[in-house]
Amino acid sequence: MAEAKKFPIDKVIQPIQRFMSQAQTGGIVLGINVILALILANSPWADPYFEILKYKLGVYFNGETYFDISILHWINDGLMAIFFFVIGLELKREFVGGELSNPRKAMLPIFAALGGMIVPATVYLLLNPTGEVHSGWGIPMATDIAFALGVLYLLGNRIPFSLKVFLTALAIVDDLGAVMVIAFFYTSDISFISLLVGLLFVGLMFVANRIGVRNILFYAILGIGGVWLAFLMSGVHATIAAVLAAFMIPADVRIKESTFLKKIRKHLNQFEAIDPNDETPTLTGDQVEILSETSKDINDAVPPLQRLEHTMHPYVTYLVLPIFALANAGISLSIDFEELFSTNVALGVALGLLVGKIVGIVGFTLLFIKLKIAPWPEGMNVRNLFGISLLAAIGFTMSLFITSLAFTHEEYMTQAKIGIFTASIIGGVLGYWVLSKGAKKTES
Repeated sequence: MAEAKKFPIDKVIQPIQRFMSQAQTGGIVLGINVILALILANSPWADPYFEILKYKLGVYFNGETYFDISILHWINDGLMAIFFFVIGLELKREFVGGELSNPRKAMLPIFAALGGMIVPATVYLLLNPTGEVHSGWGIPMATDIAFALGVLYLLGNRIPFSLKVFLTALAIVDDLGAVMVIAFFYTSDISFISLLVGLLFVGLMFVANRIGVRNILFYAILGIGGVWLAFLMSGVHATIAAVLAAFMIPADVRIKESTFLKKIRKHLNQFEAIDPNDETPTLTGDQVEILSETSKDINDAVPPLQRLEHTMHPYVTYLVLPIFALANAGISLSIDFEELFSTNVALGVALGLLVGKIVGIVGFTLLFIKLKIAPWPEGMNVRNLFGISLLAAIGFTMSLFITSLAFTHEEYMTQAKIGIFTASIIGGVLGYWVLSKGAKKTES
């Protein structure tokens, strides 16, 4: 069989594609941007770095300026809506046909995730019961799925696949919990008219889904120009609009697998029957027509939800999240210990993530296994569960995002970020060590 023709640009593109196709590279890119943000915030370029983030951008129309907000807010309220949209797509896929579609299989990671949210919030509230610092209780509830899975995939095939499935399901339920927390507890004054307009657009998307509309552009216009914009103006955080819009994307196919196979075989036979046009680099009109029909059938065989998720995931992993990290991870490390511990914010976040996640996830999981509500996943034991709970203490992206919503006081935000960084580093390193030790013991 003849190999595909290679061009000089392939020597540049193919290594990049191989790097991006590896499961752990998203976490690596994210980590690089965290380090870069810290370097910028503690360098001679610190002032320009922070000034750029504070610079306001708006839309000027008819003598008025609308949405006149800082670049940092555009990143957190606008760009991160893309991240939450993909989270919404993943959630719907898991509920429709993934690990969360089977109630018995989904029960254990769901309860583990609940424990991993309730206990960290409780730990934080015990240390910060009153005042403005009280509002940071949602920060240690979150797990960063990109970092956590990135560390887990570094172990390769040395750990059971069931652990990857368990952590993925747990992190997805955790994301859903974080979205609900943002929706109900981290919203400003609500404009019910704007909210109603946004929900009407959600309703339009739902009706379009039910009557069979599959055009991605149609949903993009309604989702961005209708749902997201209305929610942004309503006071309910715009990321909630992204999740709602994602749930309205069709998850079914136009043609089933058996029909698709018949159509593809037919197209292949037709294409093979045409005399090849070897003398020129172009195709014949009939070949183009058959390939066009094949492309249409391929699109019909893939649900719009999965097509969107597959297309957008690299942009979120390699563009949206790195920009978010670059904008939010920059903190000055010149803070003194008296200022750092002037409140219990840093301690509450760090202990909430580390102690709270371990106690919550391990405790709830063992409880439900002991009560025989759910069985152990194949290949999992107490050591592996402990390692997974440590990785769940990596709360980076979502924790930073909730920090930006919970506090307006710069000092509290810095304290929370230091707590997040401390817990995430310790959780990631210890989680990798515990799981790798367990894997070596299993192999020997």
